Amino acid sequence: MREFLLVAVLLGAVLVWSLLYPHPSPEFYEVGIASWYGPKFHGRMTANGELYDMYSFTAAHRTLPFGTVVKVVDLSTGKSVVVRINDRGPFIPGRIIDLSYAAASELGIVGRGTAEVGLIILEIPEEGGRG
Repeated sequence: MREFLLVAVLLGAVLVWSLLYPHPSPEFYEVGIASWYGPKFHGRMTANGELYDMYSFTAAHRTLPFGTVVKVVDLSTGKSVVVRINDRGPFIPGRIIDLSYAAASELGIVGRGTAEVGLIILEIPEEGGRG
């Protein structure tokens, strides 16, 4: 009986700890804040030489090679969207990805402005391609 009680207390402590201190799933390449950019940049040149199209499913990331395909998962809703990296950014501390308007709209974060997300890399181009 004593061992059962000890196991129950330990399992309860682990459950409380995991609820109070959530940690990212090992499936995510990166976890952090996503933001989005739209009309102000529509039609301007992106870092890979393409024109930014706020209605396409693209994103900016600081280090991932251009052309990398990433699944972005909103950790609060479970919604996800697939984007292709074609720009650099975001340049605000704490943010890990800037989504196009279309991608942010699909996730439902346009009104909120930002969301905590997890990134799953689906495809990395062999030569770090242009897009």
